[in-house]
Amino acid sequence: MTADPEKNKSTAYSTASSTGTISNDNPGCTINEESRKELEGGQDVEKDAVAESAEDAVPPPDVGENPDGGLRAWLVVIGYALVFIPGLFAGRIFDMGYVKLPLGIASTLLVTATFLTAECKEYWQFLLCQGIAIGLACGVIFGVLMGTPAHWFKHKLGLALGTMALGSSLSGTLYPIIVKNLMEEVGQVPRFSRIVGLYLCIRSHRFKWTMRVLGFIEFALLSVQLVTVDRRLPPKAHTGPFIDVSVFKSVPFSLYTASSFFAFLGIYTLLTYIDVAAESTGIPENLAFYLLSIANACSAIGRLAGGVLVDRLGPLNVMTPATLMAGIMTYIWPFATSTGGNIAVAVVYGIFQGVFVSQIAAPIVRMGRTEDVGLRIGMNFTVIALGAVAGPPISGAINTATGGFKFTGIFAGSAVVVAVIGLIITRISILGRLWGRC
Repeated sequence: MTADPEKNKSTAYSTASSTGTISNDNPGCTINEESRKELEGGQDVEKDAVAESAEDAVPPPDVGENPDGGLRAWLVVIGYALVFIPGLFAGRIFDMGYVKLPLGIASTLLVTATFLTAECKEYWQFLLCQGIAIGLACGVIFGVLMGTPAHWFKHKLGLALGTMALGSSLSGTLYPIIVKNLMEEVGQVPRFSRIVGLYLCIRSHRFKWTMRVLGFIEFALLSVQLVTVDRRLPPKAHTGPFIDVSVFKSVPFSLYTASSFFAFLGIYTLLTYIDVAAESTGIPENLAFYLLSIANACSAIGRLAGGVLVDRLGPLNVMTPATLMAGIMTYIWPFATSTGGNIAVAVVYGIFQGVFVSQIAAPIVRMGRTEDVGLRIGMNFTVIALGAVAGPPISGAINTATGGFKFTGIFAGSAVVVAVIGLIITRISILGRLWGRC
């Protein structure tokens, strides 16, 4: 058996630091004068071998145990949850008549936090910028935007929601590819100069400019959003209490909210782990990386087609079978061990999952008056956030305990199936029968 690669990386890093090639205080960016002279004067070691050794010597990021903890895991959980938690306040603010102000503040925070992430070095800095600030900003934007289509569309509301959700599908497809290519190309230097210290300096430089490029992209897109998004109806004269739990007196709304909670316990598990699970079965890393982009790209089909069908058949009539298919694919996913099998899972799951996530607000809009749509969406999203917080750690704990993804898929698939049962009960509570447009 070969030596432990993590140990080799650590050893190479320690050696480089002790010999002065890399400063111990700032290993990513400082090269002392002696090393520069050696670089200029040439070295006896073959240049290609030096470059390969430099790449192997890059210290692994300190993320702790994965997937049951560590920097990446908790940034994902916190940021993911905060996308839904602010909906409680953002929705109510929307009902009060404010659109441009919360969107402007949240957009500024999002762009600023993205640029600041490029300068982060400590755990708490990443947690503050990437986890909390970006999560809150996205949550406010999301909460305001989800209430807007109801002011402009009635008979084509499903198509409007699907079109609006198309943006997240495109970004989920393109952002990973953009980041991957930027990390490889930004700050590119001649191969002969990649000694250990300089390679690490360039690696840090690439990350910074990758985040800056993302920040510029966000600035351009959010500027368009700020100019175009607005409400149509005037706000209510008396909006009532800021937090109004009386909406849960509606049986259909309470049932639908409970169904949404269970759905979010498992609906994103497959997307979270599909690339990692594929690599564990021997699929090449370069291909496994693109499975998430494939799923997100295919979800665009579900978002648009689902919107058209929702307008014709009713939201619950479309969302229920689509969510069931997403649950079935979650059961199948851990047993897909071939390249073709994983691609098929990504394609089919992406399509049906796209229907559910894009139309999640459609039934809520129809459960009350348009003047209070922000409140209802906000209360629903707050409960959803609990599922978003609990789902990833539970899936991670199951994966750690079992050493594989089979029981993770069973848990997530079962949570989605429970949500489907809740959707069926919800439609019965609305119609008084099983069949009919709903």
